[in-house]
Amino acid sequence: MRLIIALILPWLTFFTIGRPLSGIICLILQLTLIGWLPATIWAVFALNGYNTDKKIAKALGKE
Repeated sequence: MRLIIALILPWLTFFTIGRPLSGIICLILQLTLIGWLPATIWAVFALNGYNTDKKIAKALGKE
């Protein structure tokens, strides 16, 4: 579900993973037509890193 959000509303992805400052910066970037694609790529990349961090924490028993 977060991947769909990252593709449609990239800035909202950052708020769902607990990075509100990045979300605001991404929203400003997304407001420009040229910035939409970099904002989407950035959101998908950040979501991938978030998911990886959660898997590592689970494997180490920290969660």
